[in-house]
Formats: sequence, C-alpha cells, structure tokens
Amino acid sequence: MLNLVIDIGNTLSKVALFNGRSIVEQYVLDRVDEEAIAGIIEGKRLDHAIISSVSYDITAVENYLRSVASYIRFSAFAAKKLNNQYKTPETLGLDRYAAVIGATYLFNAQDVLVVDAGTCITYDFVDKDRNYFGGSISPGIAMRYKAMNAFTGKLPLLNMKEDFNASNGVDTATSILSGVQNGVVYELKGFIASYLNKYPELVVALCGGNVKFFETQLKNSIFAPIVRAVPDLVLIGLNEVIYQNNE
Repeated sequence: MLNLVIDIGNTLSKVALFNGRSIVEQYVLDRVDEEAIAGIIEGKRLDHAIISSVSYDITAVENYLRSVASYIRFSAFAAKKLNNQYKTPETLGLDRYAAVIGATYLFNAQDVLVVDAGTCITYDFVDKDRNYFGGSISPGIAMRYKAMNAFTGKLPLLNMKEDFNASNGVDTATSILSGVQNGVVYELKGFIASYLNKYPELVVALCGGNVKFFETQLKNSIFAPIVRAVPDLVLIGLNEVIYQNNE
C-alpha cells in the first residue's frame, strides 16, 4: 500500500511516501501545491493520501488528491484507536495529536510521554490503554531567545548553540545561553521525572526540529534508558490514521 503523508507547518512542510508502514521517500517543501505533489507521485500508483494543515488554503491540493487516491483531511476526530480526553479537541494542535497517535503505534501498550521540540515544546501523555490526557505547551528555544531580546532594552538576540555545555555564563551572551538552554533541559527533565514517578514503565518519545539537541542532553542522564528519538513521529502518526480508517 503506497500512502502519501503531508504535514503542512507554519513555515515548512514535510511530505513522505510510505510503502506500508515504512518511509521510502521524504521531502521538505516551502509550499505544497498541485505541481509539487504531482512531481512527487509521478509514475507511482498512489493508494491513500492524508494532509495535516493549520496554515494556508489547500482546497486545490485536496481536490487533486481526491482524483488520484483515497483522501483524508486529518483532524482531532480522525483517530479510531485513541480515547481522546482533551476537553476542547477542536483546538488541539494537529502536530501534537499526530505525534501521540504515532507513539501509540510504535510503543503499543506502554505509557508514553511525547515531547515535540519545535517552535513550541509540547509534552503530551498517553497511557498504555490508549487514553490521551492532554499535556503542556511551553515556549521553544528560539522563541525564548526572541522574547528576551524583544522584552528587554539591552539583551542581544542570540541563536541556539548546540555545543554550549557550561553550567553558568561568564558574560551576558553566555549567561543568556546558559539560562535558555540549561533552563529548557531542566524543564524537560522535570517533566520526565514527574511522569516517571506516576508511571514507572514510562517511555519518552522525542520529535520535532530540536530533537537532536534534547537527545544529546539526555543521553548521559539517568533518563537515557527510557528516551527514544523519533524524528518522523508526526508523519508516522498520520500514516497510522490511514490504516485506522481503512480497517
């Protein structure tokens, strides 16, 4: 079964072709349109397609996909094997929900904390019985740097430095680096510790644009044995929705 999975973000979009449950091709696009999709699937017999989008109008792309495959528009109501206890599912971020669906597939019958480290950092919990209880939303790393610059008179705008590992800063720049990057790691470890206290068999699934940074920060910690980096977790979750809707 050949599936086309499209995750349209605020700035970039990820597109993947799945042969069954394995990714065989993957692309990052500035914009998703009919021409781009036609080029990706040219010469292929597409069975199913799904789009997750919270940004621009995709009516034309949807109409094209309906003409070449069985098409699904992803929403918080699309999953068939998840007990969604979020009180306002219509406001639930689609990336968050797709990542949770992917986690329930990859870590079946396990308690999972899904950490999506992107523009914002989200922490979402799903238990071993597939009950999704919601989670937490926190500012992402770049957002923290921008906020410190925007809301102060003198602090400079800095960018993330993945190789920074000092416990404290020795000037203004390194003090900002220490505060932002150490702070976000302490936050992550605090969330993990809190959930682990309640769910001793917890697995932590990392995804998002800063997944490598968090994976590196946790690899020598006491949490390393329970951490799994899954960069394509959102795409995997969207592909799983196709399966759930065709069973």
